[in-house]
Amino acid sequence: MAVVVRAGAAPLWWAGVFAAAVGLLVPGITGRRIGVMAGAALFLVAAAVVSYARRRRYTALGRAAVRAGKHDVLQDRAVGVRNWRRGHRWWLLLAWLLALGSNFAVPVAGGLLLAGCGTGLRLKAAWLGRRERDEDALLWVRVDWLAANGGRPAGKAVRAYRSTGIAAGDAAPGGARRRTAALV
Repeated sequence: MAVVVRAGAAPLWWAGVFAAAVGLLVPGITGRRIGVMAGAALFLVAAAVVSYARRRRYTALGRAAVRAGKHDVLQDRAVGVRNWRRGHRWWLLLAWLLALGSNFAVPVAGGLLLAGCGTGLRLKAAWLGRRERDEDALLWVRVDWLAANGGRPAGKAVRAYRSTGIAAGDAAPGGARRRTAALV
């Protein structure tokens, strides 16, 4: 489940950084200095809001998690990331274009807002990873509930999470790629 949360972090971060870098080249209506200061404030606010949004729902669903049965369909990390990014690619492109377009009014601010959203998602995934480590169980969303919800792991269609052992699947707690030691 943290995999789905973390799937949007990297595209949002890099699109935001690129849009902010382009904003440094454009003087804009308000000027670069005001744009950078507003962008820094927007970055912090966006990171905090995205990171703390819906934590009660995630906690409640995590507490109600049941052991995954043999008929539950759970996705690998790579499949979950690929599906989320494919399903949201047009939204990501639109957000990036809006951040680029905002550079003509307030340079850098739109890009830093986008990067702040990506940072907030990364922080939320890290929080979920700490919860998974503390409970010694990975949390999963059933594929059919995730698809019915538009890729949102804490939406209305999700009734409860499924849990497996910490070593199940190819994802580490927090949605990161599992690191395997090379056999010598």
